[in-house]
Amino acid sequence: MISGKFAITLHILTLMTKFPDEFLSSEFIAGSLNINPVLVRKEIGNLKKHGIVESREGKFGGTRLAKRAEEITLEHIFNLTFDCVSLGYAKNDPNPACPVGKKINEALDELYQNINKCICGELKDINLVSFSDKF
Repeated sequence: MISGKFAITLHILTLMTKFPDEFLSSEFIAGSLNINPVLVRKEIGNLKKHGIVESREGKFGGTRLAKRAEEITLEHIFNLTFDCVSLGYAKNDPNPACPVGKKINEALDELYQNINKCICGELKDINLVSFSDKF
């Protein structure tokens, strides 16, 4: 299902792109997003796991990009936050005796795969620098 993880992660990385030499605290980032710092730390954990950011602890601790912003595409960020976009399925299992019911989920799977290809096609040529230039 669609969630706000992509938007949150992109917001975090855009802030870091704007302050490339600074270790940003989760409280600072959370203030920009207007969310709880715990949610920021959760997304930062995923970014650290994939080598996108680095962190340090202590009074002057925080997080910054571990890679150059030019090397990070929005497609990469999308793939870190989603396995794939899904607009959902019916809550109940469809009737397998119905001509529509027996094939609806298969058709939805194909549709969602095509949507994901389109999304990735749009995002692959946009890097963090070009996105952050909007701000």
